[in-house]
Amino acid sequence: MSDTRTDLTLFDVEFQAMGTRCTISLYADSSDNARSQCEVVIADVARLENKYSRYLSDSFLSEINAVAEVGGALTVDEETAALLDYAESCFVESDGLFDITSGLLRRAWNFQPEGQTELPDADVLAALLERVGWDRLDWESPLLIFDTPGMELDFGGIVKEYAADRAATLLREAGVDHALINLGGDICVTGPQHGGDPWRVAISDPSNPESPLRLVALSQGALASSGSYARCIEIEGVKYGHLLNPRTGHPFIGTAAATVLADQCIVAGSLATIALLKNSEASQFLEQMQLPFLLIDQNRVIFDRLDL
Repeated sequence: MSDTRTDLTLFDVEFQAMGTRCTISLYADSSDNARSQCEVVIADVARLENKYSRYLSDSFLSEINAVAEVGGALTVDEETAALLDYAESCFVESDGLFDITSGLLRRAWNFQPEGQTELPDADVLAALLERVGWDRLDWESPLLIFDTPGMELDFGGIVKEYAADRAATLLREAGVDHALINLGGDICVTGPQHGGDPWRVAISDPSNPESPLRLVALSQGALASSGSYARCIEIEGVKYGHLLNPRTGHPFIGTAAATVLADQCIVAGSLATIALLKNSEASQFLEQMQLPFLLIDQNRVIFDRLDL
């Protein structure tokens, strides 16, 4: 798409996927053409949801988890192998805190609006923890072996970000060089806006999600956030965020939020999540990554390193 054209208008193409509202902002000469250019992305996001959703009984993830339930083994395709490789690297980088086997722990916690009024039974958590841990399975690509029956995988922490990265790639391949992809807060751009100005992305204030805390100028790469303010419960006056520690089975206490900028959305998202799981070591961890970030810890202390 050439910057010399003056007949282009910015359109927002909206669709629902992966349980959230998604938007692609791009320039076109009509709304129909804008939608047409986005169809390849919409189809690919739907493909990934159908493949990796834990809510769909016929998804490939459900097939994996059926094998995991009985302690079996299976060979996975190249795309899934790449995601498993990345999940393994996150597990290592986070000292075991980012663990795609920890989804089982949701059986003891309810972070839906109705929430829960008391802490889970300790014996229930202990039984679940015996089936949690990336180091309990064997991964030798493309062979995935579950030595412990009753385990479960959940790609929820990486697949939406991966979908955003793929969306940017697909649009670039189609010649769309001035687009912003927003998959429920996981954001990628294919380049600056038509004319060269950066996109302006608002970062919400955890204490007032409707109010922007900071505006970020984005001309390349990606941005992703992780926060406990949107999904938390309060038990006996204590707030618990929805991110669960796979070592203890408990969520961290309080509300916090992290936003990270990176070349890839999957990297930005996983680092933001790891930072929150690091709790009091979050700022130190993100500083070591040497990427732009904004962190608001449980005490409302703001670490703004977005201008790195």
